[in-house]
Amino acid sequence: MTSKTKKPSLIVAVGIIVFLVMMLYFTIKTFGVDSLGGGSQISLLITSFLCIFIGTVFYKKPWEEYEAAIKEGVGGVASAVIILLIIGALGGAWMISGVVPTLIYYGLQIVHPSIFLFATCVLCAVVSLVIGSSWTTIATVGVALIGIGQAHDYNAALVAGAIISGAYFGDKMSPLSDTTVVASSSSGTPLFEHIKYMTITTVPSLLITLIIFAVIGFLHVDEGGVSPEELAMKLDERFLISPWLLLVPVFTAILIAKKFPPIITLFLSTIAAIIVAVIFQQEAIYEIAGSEDLFKGAMITLFGSTALQSDHALLADLISTGGMEGMLHTVWLVLCAMTFGACMKACGLVDVMTDYCRRLITKRGPLVGTTVATGFFLNVTTADQYLSIILTSNLFKEVYEKNGYENRLLSRSLEDGATVTSPLVPWSTCGMTHSTILGVSTFAYFPYCFFCYLSPIISILITTIGYKVFKRNEEGKFLPVNKMTKLLK
Repeated sequence: MTSKTKKPSLIVAVGIIVFLVMMLYFTIKTFGVDSLGGGSQISLLITSFLCIFIGTVFYKKPWEEYEAAIKEGVGGVASAVIILLIIGALGGAWMISGVVPTLIYYGLQIVHPSIFLFATCVLCAVVSLVIGSSWTTIATVGVALIGIGQAHDYNAALVAGAIISGAYFGDKMSPLSDTTVVASSSSGTPLFEHIKYMTITTVPSLLITLIIFAVIGFLHVDEGGVSPEELAMKLDERFLISPWLLLVPVFTAILIAKKFPPIITLFLSTIAAIIVAVIFQQEAIYEIAGSEDLFKGAMITLFGSTALQSDHALLADLISTGGMEGMLHTVWLVLCAMTFGACMKACGLVDVMTDYCRRLITKRGPLVGTTVATGFFLNVTTADQYLSIILTSNLFKEVYEKNGYENRLLSRSLEDGATVTSPLVPWSTCGMTHSTILGVSTFAYFPYCFFCYLSPIISILITTIGYKVFKRNEEGKFLPVNKMTKLLK
């Protein structure tokens, strides 16, 4: 065998992953939650260069192959990058327009000691679903709910578990979520098809979680507490609160139901929200602009960081937004991660690892189980959910294709494994952020994040029985893997 046909070994492939893990470990240790500001991206690019060096020197891979792979990899997420930027604009528009404050205002009205945990999980799920961000939900609504819960004599760790469970349901299912977009795009699955397929595993996980929290709540003895009236009053003072503002999310839901392309849906929703902001929240727009210039204020809301003044500290944090600017770190990370994946593939390292996995995995249950476990493992080792999603997708995409399974099975497994387990890792960006914001250690709230570990378990179980799992036959048609699918339709 000549040097031109020599293939890399599994040891080399694993060595590259170990090197990346070490780079990310020291990056996270040094920069903490700020590692997404550049440290993680640099680590990815350095490891990408290492792949190129090894492939060029030892396996005679020409630079042109790496360049072509990078162009293909980065080009494949071009639409995802646009979506991420629009999501940033949407977050600012929905907040300043009063849509999110209205949702929070009415959501707080149903909080009662006996149903507090249930309502907390539902409220966080709805808010996260609407805005597409678990971090924002936890940092805003979550902070308020942790205080209310403690006033009702609930264990803070238990309340944190309800908050995180609900927030990550919304983060997982929202078309506005960057993790949802990354999972669907990296696996080659249309966004709304990806979300629809996830309901099979995600909805049962949430229902079981809600039942658990409802039982705990009804068994809880409240020895006196406070109502969320103060926060609701402050919201009412700061924004024009009206049920009419809920027409914006209703409009968005209609666009989604009509299967409009994601970019068009998000763009139209953003435009609708900013129009509402200009009409109903002019004082807020003027404050953002620093003058009575509606156009300037509206533009800053969409692309920049915004903060409105309030004598209520929680409300001040609640209504601050990042706009498109706030999504740039995620965009940068996605581009660098796709570059790394492209270099791994061009060097032949992905083929080595997928071939090894393919020899070990012959059934759908172990395949999905391994995918889910890999997502969690990469959360533990890389400390970042975006990296976990992208790296797991790069590793298993060809395995799913060669075994004849749909891309949506991979995309669902990515979310069931990587997205929902990220807050359970104490040293991950999610774990560190949430524990700091809520004032509860990761190890303390871990047992109560029922949704976060029920989701991967149910994903494996449902896939094992073959419900709604399809496989490509010799004619290229996707058919149910067993008769159970037909019976349950």
